[in-house]
Amino acid sequence: MIKPAIIESGEFEGWMTWPSEPFEHDLMGPLHFRIDDKGPVCAFRAEHRHMNSGGVMHGGCLMSFADFSLFGIAHEHMKDDAYGLTVAFSSEFLDGPRVGEYVEARGEVLRAGGSLIFVRGLITSDGRPCLNFSGTIKRGRKK
Repeated sequence: MIKPAIIESGEFEGWMTWPSEPFEHDLMGPLHFRIDDKGPVCAFRAEHRHMNSGGVMHGGCLMSFADFSLFGIAHEHMKDDAYGLTVAFSSEFLDGPRVGEYVEARGEVLRAGGSLIFVRGLITSDGRPCLNFSGTIKRGRKK
């Protein structure tokens, strides 16, 4: 299992991130995860580099964050020696986050079986719904 790092200062102090994930950490993020009194939550702060020419977050950025969030939402269903792959993903765009907004994803596991986990969630930006998503994770064991 890939071990997370704990953020030691700043807005996301105490949250987890995964520096060993180059795309999620270095290119897009860092993206953050924690469990609060409402359950698992994933978040990041929207920056200029996440925007399209229309001044709102690029759709690919929102979908990438949703894919990261699938695993955050399903974290307790992943075993220590397991890894996961996204095998299905669906989304609907509702609105676009803007620079400086707090972007958050929450959701639920609909079903977790032997090798498949079905997840749905919602991304909000400063509390405004932006992307509805669902996906399926295939669990596997490292060889």
